[in-house]
This record gives sequence, structure tokens and C-alpha cells, in this order.
Amino acid sequence: MPKQYQTVAGRPMLGYTLSAFDACSEFSQTLVVLAPDDHHFDARRFAGLRFAVQRCGGVSRQASVYNGLVALADFGARDDDWVLVHDAARPGITPELIRKLVGALRHDAVGGILALPVADTLKRVAPSMPDAADDHPRVARTESRDGLWQAQTPQMFRLGMLREAIERARHDGHDLTDEASAVEWLGHSPRLVQGSLRNFKVTYPEDFALAGAMLATKA
Repeated sequence: MPKQYQTVAGRPMLGYTLSAFDACSEFSQTLVVLAPDDHHFDARRFAGLRFAVQRCGGVSRQASVYNGLVALADFGARDDDWVLVHDAARPGITPELIRKLVGALRHDAVGGILALPVADTLKRVAPSMPDAADDHPRVARTESRDGLWQAQTPQMFRLGMLREAIERARHDGHDLTDEASAVEWLGHSPRLVQGSLRNFKVTYPEDFALAGAMLATKA
């Protein structure tokens, strides 16, 4: 089962994200973008929450976001409307974090993202050696963490600007990993709004236990 549907602290992980956005009445719509062959989604598990569904997901995150932006026009969205893109695998998002991002960016000319300054020491891995005795990588060098931030979501931009940015990146042959990268591709500089450690992305198997403990404590 895809991780966004797995149960964490008694609820499907996606439910925490939908609840956070549902609690923000200033949003006119929350759109869940699904793959056309997604057979795991069950709207009954999220009864009582405001959202719509479009089965327009693509082969990559960039394609899915782009298709979702196009689909928003069917709900009356305009190019100058703000849109926030969020990973379903970040169940720690809260209405407070969402409102913090919106409050910081609503009058910004570009938009921006939640992010955290990098706190850990960063190591660059050396290229693998064909005669290495084991499969553990070795350090090539230590990278400076000065000025480095770890991107989170939501990422908030004007719909038209973000769609154009993704179109430009695709035209140039790039499949970018977040929306800010696409906007940077247009030559803009998104703002960074400090996020929270609780808004981490569930990626590794042990992350489920950490998310469960965090969300259970919140409840």
C-alpha cells in the first residue's frame, strides 16, 4: 500500500494533511491529485473533510503538480490565484504552519516555501570503487552548511507563474523535484519561511514510528 494511505496513530497519513487544510477556511478548495490507476484511495476514510479528487497524476511529481494546476481551472481558479502544493507524506503539517506561510507571502511578488536551516554536518560521498571491500560509502569531503536550508512543503506560488515555470523546465528537459526549483528556473528567488521539524517527510520505514509518536502526542 502506498505510504500516504498507511495508518499512523490511528488514521491514514493523508488524513492529517486533509484535516490541516480543511481547518483553514480561507482556502476555497483542496485538490487531491491521484494516479489514474490508484485503487487504494477511499473517500469514505476522509468523510467530513473538504476536498475534491482528480485522477490526473503523472509519472513524476512535476507532471502531477502540473496536471493538478491545469485541473484547478475547472474549479474556477485563475492565473493570479495563490496555490499551495503539499506532500501527502508530510502528516505533521498544521493549520498554524499553513497560516504562517500564507501570512508571510500573501503580498510577495514571487511566493516561497516552508524550510529549515540545515543543522547537521554534510558529507560528500566519494565515487564507488570497483574493488571496494564492502558497500559502505566513504567520505570525499565535508560540505559547508552555511546558507543551506532544507525545503519543506507547502510551497506557495501564483498558479500562472508556477504553471509557466514547470512548462519552461519541461521544455528545457528538466524534471525538477519541487515547485521552488521550477520558479527559480524562471529566474525568480522564492522566499524562505521557517518551518518545523514536525513537518518532516515520511521516507524510511523507521519514520512511521517517529510520525506515529509525534502525531499521537499532538492528539
